Amino acid sequence: MRLPVPRPRSLAGQLFAMQAVLIAVVVAGCALFTYVSDRSQAEEAGGRQAMAVARSVADSPSVRGAIGTPDPTATLQPYALDVMRDTDVDFVTIMNPDGIRWTHPREEEIGQRFLGHTTPAVRGTAFTETYTGTLGPSVRAVVPVLDGGRVVGLVSAGIKVEAISKRVQGQLTALLGVAAGALALGAVGTYVINARLRRHTHGMNASELSRMHDYHQAALHAVREGLLMLDGQYRVALINDGGRELLGVAGDVVGRSVADLGLPAPLTGALLASEPRVDEVHLTADRVLVVNTSPVSGGERRGSVVTLRDVTELQSLMGELDSERGFTQALRSQAHEAANRLHTVVSLIELGRAEDAVEFATAELELAQALTDQVVAAVSEPVLAALLLGKTAQANERGVELVVSGDSSLDDGLLPADLPSRDLVTILGNLIDNAVDAAQGSVRARVTVTAYAERGELVLSVSDTGAGVDPAHADLVFQRGFSTKPAGPGGRGLGLALVRQAVHRHEGTLTVTAADEGGAEFEVRLPLRVPAVRTGADR
Repeated sequence: MRLPVPRPRSLAGQLFAMQAVLIAVVVAGCALFTYVSDRSQAEEAGGRQAMAVARSVADSPSVRGAIGTPDPTATLQPYALDVMRDTDVDFVTIMNPDGIRWTHPREEEIGQRFLGHTTPAVRGTAFTETYTGTLGPSVRAVVPVLDGGRVVGLVSAGIKVEAISKRVQGQLTALLGVAAGALALGAVGTYVINARLRRHTHGMNASELSRMHDYHQAALHAVREGLLMLDGQYRVALINDGGRELLGVAGDVVGRSVADLGLPAPLTGALLASEPRVDEVHLTADRVLVVNTSPVSGGERRGSVVTLRDVTELQSLMGELDSERGFTQALRSQAHEAANRLHTVVSLIELGRAEDAVEFATAELELAQALTDQVVAAVSEPVLAALLLGKTAQANERGVELVVSGDSSLDDGLLPADLPSRDLVTILGNLIDNAVDAAQGSVRARVTVTAYAERGELVLSVSDTGAGVDPAHADLVFQRGFSTKPAGPGGRGLGLALVRQAVHRHEGTLTVTAADEGGAEFEVRLPLRVPAVRTGADR
């Protein structure tokens, strides 16, 4: 049979036991100290009382007069009994200098020798002592009776130790009652405090709390996602390594307000919001983050938990996927148009118009080749050239003419290695998509792209024939979520924000002005680490 192993006490239980024992020890120590102190004080008080009574009797003229009579006992015994009764002492013994008793509470002890020390008193000095006599242990005082400077007798008054102990025991009973009350009050207070502590520690003992802390630290630093915990005042209570990296914060940020971390305003607003946020996309200087916030459950606002996921690469891949999807649609449209043209050529041949068929086919090929030659001649950088060709087909599919300005001149190999083609695709692709959206439906819908390098800068300019940008919104158009068009299934207002993020990452500039054709013109200038000389005509 397996015996049950007792579970270790919880931390609160251990503290309760420790505090209860501590209170009991303190109370017991105080009680013992008080008892010893009170007993000592009671004995001193008894000695002073006995000395006062003995001096009073020794100084009494009637005592000195009775000592000179033939039978002192006859006069002194009643007197001694009266003094005992009036002064609450246990005995008053009057004796001659040799210690032979004239009085005693027990008459059979009269005439017997006094049990105790008398030598100092015989010499004229009063003193007190604790001695065991015929009545048991007692605190007594011995005082000489002087007559003309001569010791003619001795007086001893005393209080039995038993009587003193009874007095102290009465005080001790009251003390123990107070001590028991203090112990009970301390125990109740300790129980209440530890009950609250048990609720906070969920009844876990010290080893369990230590293990939970180890798990917490391991999990905190193991997860790659960012984790941020805010208190009720929106101050950082905890942040893991992933959170520091994704938010781009360094140093000790624990205890600082979210508003003081220097984060973008939309992201700061999301972190300061009291309601939960689910899968919101926000931009930092270098990253695209998905933010989720959840308040900590409780009767009062205790803070919130924030998780951060880096979707920068995913966002780039989604942009590329959107471009590929557009290319596919454009190719499908082109294939449809090519089929129509092929049917036309076949029909002309069947009608015996072979020369017209050759002329029609040649004209179509020359048109397509001319477009390719125009783009490649202006922008020979392969990635940008491919992007422009694809975007041209997409724009034509949507009824927008996309042209490359004759001022464009960008040779292959001109761009440095620290300016990745993916960022260029993000910048130029989003600018073109935004311009096509703006120009679609306008009269003579057109988008004009200009790309060239001059004085160590790469210049990319995209203009459209749309409605333009309100000057009041010149800064807002680059913020995430801003759009003048209805939100689609995937949301709007992210493209230009991604453009600004990429431009700032390469320390460039991004501006928007009114275009000559009435729309908007977006211009990006990116510094080239290797100075580039413009090869086309000066602007």
